[in-house]
Amino acid sequence: MTCIQWEVGRAGTHSSRKQDCTSGWSATTHVLIRGEAKLNKRVRCVSLALAAAGLAQTAFAAPQPSRGFGCGAPEPSEELIKVSQQFAAQEAQALADSYRSGNITARAVTTVKVYFHVVAASTALSGGYLTDAMITAQFNTLNAAFAPHNIQFTLGGTDKTVNANWADDSLGYEMTMKRALRKGTYKDLNLYFLQKMGGNLGYCYFPTTATPGSTAYIRDGCTILYSTAPGGSSTNYNLGHTTTHEVGHWFGLYHTFQGGCTGSGDSVADTPAQASASSGCPVGRDSCPSAAGVDPIHNYMDYSYDSCYEEFTPGQQARINSFWTQYRANAS
Repeated sequence: MTCIQWEVGRAGTHSSRKQDCTSGWSATTHVLIRGEAKLNKRVRCVSLALAAAGLAQTAFAAPQPSRGFGCGAPEPSEELIKVSQQFAAQEAQALADSYRSGNITARAVTTVKVYFHVVAASTALSGGYLTDAMITAQFNTLNAAFAPHNIQFTLGGTDKTVNANWADDSLGYEMTMKRALRKGTYKDLNLYFLQKMGGNLGYCYFPTTATPGSTAYIRDGCTILYSTAPGGSSTNYNLGHTTTHEVGHWFGLYHTFQGGCTGSGDSVADTPAQASASSGCPVGRDSCPSAAGVDPIHNYMDYSYDSCYEEFTPGQQARINSFWTQYRANAS
């Protein structure tokens, strides 16, 4: 189903999977809490998505200092909806043209350089100090998830920093940390693994037009709870796919359940409509029975357990390509 979510992360509270909040910040906030709610519903990650448009940006929910509570960003503005719909129309036309001409060729592999930043409170694993083996496993997991979609990651570098303030995302040192650690250009992926995330799994930023040195440029990348890496201690979320999910947002993808059963959804035609985020791995779940298909619980952009994740769709691959070409491919 088509569904735009200008958020990165999953939102939830004790009483529902989504909760709206407002602010005057021009970034969409998607908070996914990993804590268990009353109804035992998990929320998976926090993502702060900068509006992926060079068009006018609408004010969205500002994250609280701790980012510890579920906060689903409000519905996107008409301007943002148009951006995604424009991509959808262009992708559909390109596909139709290729079938009409018989010139169906595979897209060249997109190569992305990735930098791993481990930010820990101590040199113990419990302090967030990932082992080299865990970093390698996370890198391999990321490549395995995106390889079927002609995306490969190369390792730009790895660094480890012991700083108890930076290692706790709730303390508000994000920009200080990133100014010191960020590497590469706007087309390079920076992953920050922290010891504490205020109860969340991670967050990331959507692509936008960013000038080198600007806040949007420095902030870009994904911040992730260290224990979600392969072999970590986050039960049901320790196979490395929190990173896969967040990087999906970095590429411009929204949650599969954006918009619920009506509207344009995530603006991707081949992701079935979904009323709300999944929990666990509910095979056969059909939260929008009047719409075609069952819930895409195996899609990396839902909130399922890591073991349930399997895929991105061809439509999501096309959307990644659109955002990449528009905002990152030639960025400095």
